[in-house]
Amino acid sequence: MDEGPLWWPVHQLIDAYRSGALSPVEVCEQAQERIAQVNPLLNAVVLTTAELARSQAVAAEAAYRDGTAGPLAGVPVSIKDAFHIEGHVTTLGSLAHADDVMPHDSGAVRRLRRAGAVFVGKTNVPEFCQSATTDNLLGADTANPFDPLRTAGGSSGGAASSVAAGMCTLGLGSDGGGSIRIPASFCGLVGFKPTYGTVHDERGFRAFSPFISAGPLARCVADSRRMHAVLSDGNSDRDAPGDAEPRRVAWCARPEGRPIDAGIGAAAAAAVEVFASCGHDVHPVDLDLGGWEEIFGPLVLADEGERRGHLLDGPHELTWYCRRSLEAAQRLDPAVVSAARTALVTYRERVDRWFGDYDVIATPATATTAFELGCRPAAIAGEPVSKLWGAFPFAVPFNVSGHPAVVLPVGFVDGLPAAIQLVGRHGCDHELLAVAEQLEGVLDVRPFASSALRALASCTGGDSF
Repeated sequence: MDEGPLWWPVHQLIDAYRSGALSPVEVCEQAQERIAQVNPLLNAVVLTTAELARSQAVAAEAAYRDGTAGPLAGVPVSIKDAFHIEGHVTTLGSLAHADDVMPHDSGAVRRLRRAGAVFVGKTNVPEFCQSATTDNLLGADTANPFDPLRTAGGSSGGAASSVAAGMCTLGLGSDGGGSIRIPASFCGLVGFKPTYGTVHDERGFRAFSPFISAGPLARCVADSRRMHAVLSDGNSDRDAPGDAEPRRVAWCARPEGRPIDAGIGAAAAAAVEVFASCGHDVHPVDLDLGGWEEIFGPLVLADEGERRGHLLDGPHELTWYCRRSLEAAQRLDPAVVSAARTALVTYRERVDRWFGDYDVIATPATATTAFELGCRPAAIAGEPVSKLWGAFPFAVPFNVSGHPAVVLPVGFVDGLPAAIQLVGRHGCDHELLAVAEQLEGVLDVRPFASSALRALASCTGGDSF
């Protein structure tokens, strides 16, 4: 099965553009064809931006000719429908915003545009990004390219599905409670949440305000690093790999003692053994991550209530989860919110202290593989779990702490991707990505693209993807 330019890493794509062997316009057209082929099965892209994409591709082609090409010139990128593209609708996954045309780019989109990226379309989100699965009242749920009967995760599920299915090279996502890392884990991608406060989306959508960051969804760490360099400051100087000298790694196999699927646990543990074989000093630990729910829940609800509480009395139908959150916000005790803000400072200090002893914290990325659409697990490994967080309890603690975290595919469990999460010190994003890239190189995760192609071909009865 042929893997064309849409599956190539960014450096290979750019080398072909620079040499003239490949045209950004040609790749842009391939991306639109791929979206037309596979998106009806996945509902990852909710708005194609073909006219804009073609104009950007033409501009990129000219920039390569005259030597002014930016670091992502001609690279097909999908934009999560929580970011604004000038002249295009941002629905936020809500009937209340289904027709809202934006008068400006938000900050992350502006930096990607300046870097020469080609915007192939906007990707699906749950209503106001308030779910770890991607479902809303505007259309069908977003499905997983490895099995379209299963979820892609959320809230950047559309972004992850679009990249994993080969509709684009990179996806712009955001992560306020695991919203990049959960779908990356489920879809066999690299998902990176930068240090809180280092990547901004000026004049953009606001939610999860104390915790959120824009970030990349990619097929390899190098692509993630290149996109992060653009999102963080528009500077590609940090595009080269960093120093992956021996690190002290804290391996927490079951954070908070939460249940985890045996196959997921085994795949993550095997990846950690590879860490040790690379010369890193690995220490099995039982870190105390408890307390994040008492911080995260009240602060997210307070933020939602303040920004969107008026929608409870509005003319538009809301999803059950959005309505439930807004109603809970109305009942929220201000004293609970105040206590959560105080506890947030303490929690961040506590996690920071662990990095006095360790350079990297490693955990499983999720507790399960992607589950069937609409069927969050009520039990894992024979133990009952919360339907809210049971399948993915390992991401949010590091939104609360604000530390950079990257999810990296490490193998398959019953044909579905499994992943590990690596967490680094505040502000040490580049060093964390260097460690992740070293592990990626030893694990050799590149065959995942072929697996996604085969899965889609089997679901559509063809092999021409």
